[in-house]
Amino acid sequence: MTSGEAGRADADRGDRSGIRTALAGLTTRGRSFLAAGVAAAVCAYVLGQSDLLRVGLLLAALPLVCATVLYRTRYRVAGSRRLSPARVPAGSEARVHLGIDNVSRLPTGLLMLQDRVPYVLGPRPRFVLDRVEAGGRREVSYRVRSDLRGRYPLGPLQLRLSDPFGMCELTRSFSAYDDLTVVPRVEALPPVRFGGEAKGYGDGRQRSLALAGEDDVIPRGYRYGDDLRRVHWRSTARYGELMVRREEQPQRSRCTVLLDTRGDAFQGAGPDSAFEWAVSGAASVLVHMLERGFSVRLLTDTGSSVPGEGTDGFAGASQESADAAGLMMDTLAVIDHSDHEGLSRAYDVLRGGNEGLLVAFFGDLDEEQAAVAARMRQRSGGAIAFVLDSETWTREATDVPGALSGRHGERLRLLREAGWTALGVPRGASLEDMWRQADRERSGLTAAGGGEAWG
Repeated sequence: MTSGEAGRADADRGDRSGIRTALAGLTTRGRSFLAAGVAAAVCAYVLGQSDLLRVGLLLAALPLVCATVLYRTRYRVAGSRRLSPARVPAGSEARVHLGIDNVSRLPTGLLMLQDRVPYVLGPRPRFVLDRVEAGGRREVSYRVRSDLRGRYPLGPLQLRLSDPFGMCELTRSFSAYDDLTVVPRVEALPPVRFGGEAKGYGDGRQRSLALAGEDDVIPRGYRYGDDLRRVHWRSTARYGELMVRREEQPQRSRCTVLLDTRGDAFQGAGPDSAFEWAVSGAASVLVHMLERGFSVRLLTDTGSSVPGEGTDGFAGASQESADAAGLMMDTLAVIDHSDHEGLSRAYDVLRGGNEGLLVAFFGDLDEEQAAVAARMRQRSGGAIAFVLDSETWTREATDVPGALSGRHGERLRLLREAGWTALGVPRGASLEDMWRQADRERSGLTAAGGGEAWG
């Protein structure tokens, strides 16, 4: 079979499939008209009544013509979707705008729209549109909301077409869909001072590694595009080629946010669970530190970080800080429990030395993992730990709020002896209050220390 014959065969199969689709879309009224027409035609043939035959043919032809016309015109309708915004915090609403364009030369009949929406975002929205003129456009919108973070697909959009006589209804599903990203809630944190721990300067201030002394400059070869004002003439005369001063390398305060995602470390599920509090807390600290000018890095117990993140993390107080925050929020939106049982991989990453502020959100710690966490303090300039006791988060509301288990208290003591500012997080605690408490405890521990870092 030649390629041309194959193409014609595929077209024939497509036509046959289209005919079956059109006939399958006949409504009860259309099927009744078709059955009545066939019955009238048979009776007219048996009885020899030509007038009855014409009536029967008319009754049978009407639903077939409606189905054919409707099938031919259904591909001339275009649909679009727009999210506003495409990234929302948990518990907030987003608006979805749907647009229907009639790109054919004929007006459409009654249109019924239905957009596929995950159950957690609410019921499926349905709309009925009147006749759309040739080249016309109709727009509708609906709202979605989720208390659970995640990435949810919206679509595909389903369009149900109906002829004016109600003989046939056809459903078309568009192939395009969009993703709504629900990020963790971010709580505004007050600026506090963690004394003498984080290296460098916070609050957007920088310091230069190379002093501006003429004899201290380490030149390099001239590159196309370098500013001629940076030419170092003494080195140029010495090496016999054009040399320029190296750009000053700023050093920022660094902050690593460690999020414990071990499945065994957290109990319960839902927006009010301990794990969701930890994820929301990590997101709040990341955004806060970026706004304060820190170079921020997100780290999990698996040793992984945000794709595209540098060795020192994302730089804050820059034009890219908003994009960096978006990448981190997208990562936290879909983060889930890991299968790892320990914190050794995170410790191996921190062992490389970051010399910055370490803010950790831990779940339940056994004796071994508490010891690993204690050793992390040696690899950071300052360390703050928010430890969530799952027992306090799974108690009934009648229990004493804020009470911590004895084992949990032993883990906090071990971390504090290693130099951590360790706080137990009871159920329903406010991150803002915990943040201020960490500042008070850190200030008490480092009252005699030198240097300051803002957080």
